[in-house]
Amino acid sequence: MSSSKIRVAFYGCGNFAKKNRIPNLLELDSVTIIAACDSNIQAAKETADRFNIPHVYQSGHEMLDGVEFDVLYSIVPAYVRTDVEVIAAEKGKHIFSEKPQAITMQVANQIDKAIRKAGVISTVGFRERYRPLFQKAREFLMDKTVVHVRFQSYGGMPATVDKAANTWWADMDKSGGRALDWGVHATDYSRFMTGLNVVKSQAFYCERSDYATPLSSIFNYRLDNSATMTLNFISSGPSPKDEPWFTVFYEGGHLTIYRYDRIEVNGEVHYQAEDFNPWLEQDKTFIRAIQTGDASILQSDYHDGLFSLAPVLAGWESSRRQGECMDLDTFMNTD
Repeated sequence: MSSSKIRVAFYGCGNFAKKNRIPNLLELDSVTIIAACDSNIQAAKETADRFNIPHVYQSGHEMLDGVEFDVLYSIVPAYVRTDVEVIAAEKGKHIFSEKPQAITMQVANQIDKAIRKAGVISTVGFRERYRPLFQKAREFLMDKTVVHVRFQSYGGMPATVDKAANTWWADMDKSGGRALDWGVHATDYSRFMTGLNVVKSQAFYCERSDYATPLSSIFNYRLDNSATMTLNFISSGPSPKDEPWFTVFYEGGHLTIYRYDRIEVNGEVHYQAEDFNPWLEQDKTFIRAIQTGDASILQSDYHDGLFSLAPVLAGWESSRRQGECMDLDTFMNTD
């Protein structure tokens, strides 16, 4: 691109945008944020006032027609996404998509097709690929033969139906619960660390009528080297102390990751993490890729992100079908 500033438009003005993405981009001399859009026009106006953004919109389509820009930061909830990213890509806008990319493969595939056809640069908000902790794990596992990956996430009791009735998060058809929100992360970082993709997916949810979202869910994967993987999401009260997020079993040993703190190999500390801001690193790298036209410096693009999204969406569908095992190749190619 030319030496002039890269013009960014924000589609979605929630916490991710206000607390991370917008402040990060404002640290870069090469960027100007030209527009803020949110279905809650008051939120859009407040964001624009706070960060001195000149144009405000309530509709993504109106923003696409009303202002010239180079990059679309799509930070809306997944259920909101329809065709705004498709039109933006067709207009030559580079695309940053916060995760999850969509709640159906049909929508995600349409966006992916438009991005690839237009040849624009894209990425997904899988920020932890930029964190040295996960990069060190990836380096260690590079010459190992993985046999099983276990991920576990604990949380407090979910909101009761009466207390959460007015939030989109409480609507499972819109949010997918913690399994969608964190499941795409867990799937993506496992793919990143091991170099393996998911070929089969199955899931079960523990749902109770008093609660807005599930109390637990379990996802069972088969990976493309015949290894297995489980993801467990449990919302039942206080969390067990010092439980690892990830345990990767390989022929001859195991690697464990304790939150963003440390890596252990066979019970011995292998890497102790230091403070690091992966949000900022991802944003800086994405803008640099656009400046230079070199997408190879990105840790993933929109298309690669589909291989982390699809196993979770397939598991969600599996749970609706009483645990039917879903073939990922078939599921991903749904029109």
